[in-house]
Amino acid sequence: MTIELYGFHTGNCLRVAVTLEEAELPYVVRNVNLAAGDHYRPGHLALNPHGKVPVIVDRSDHPPFVLTQSNAIMMYIDQKAPGRTLPIAPKERAIAIERLFYFVTDVIAPGMSAFRVRGSEDAQASLLHSALEAWSDSSRFLENSRYMAGDTFSAADIAAGVFIQSYRRHVDWSTVPTLERWLTDVMARPSFQKGLQAFG
Repeated sequence: MTIELYGFHTGNCLRVAVTLEEAELPYVVRNVNLAAGDHYRPGHLALNPHGKVPVIVDRSDHPPFVLTQSNAIMMYIDQKAPGRTLPIAPKERAIAIERLFYFVTDVIAPGMSAFRVRGSEDAQASLLHSALEAWSDSSRFLENSRYMAGDTFSAADIAAGVFIQSYRRHVDWSTVPTLERWLTDVMARPSFQKGLQAFG
């Protein structure tokens, strides 16, 4: 049975799509046009009363299992396909989750806040600067490893890689050559490319 992914071309939804691709789980995209207000229609509100995306419906369960919140969905996908997006060994897994949470809280959260702030260019600039500074500082994770949490690609790389797609023009890549090398490796992954294109 296929997982249905309800979403739009947003960072949160793209992270889930890339995770599904990495896990090699069959899924079908259900586009929810945020610009047209599809997320507030009764059908979608029945899945997520908050009217947000992404949402997955796993029809391999009876009744179908509905889950919201991108990070919870990423964890669920890891449980469906152990070892594909998070290591299985306890210490390696803990490090990957630590790095994933770093990108979610220290990088993505202020970045999303900058996008949503209205009426204050200074506040927007400050939040974006904070997000990009934290993202650039992640180069220390790569000092002795190929990827963000070791030598194996993980959910931490998904979070970091999807985020920078929207902000790469703001980065002085000459100052972060290790991150530039890392991003080249990430972008070369077919699963990453397919996930980024999931919503057209």
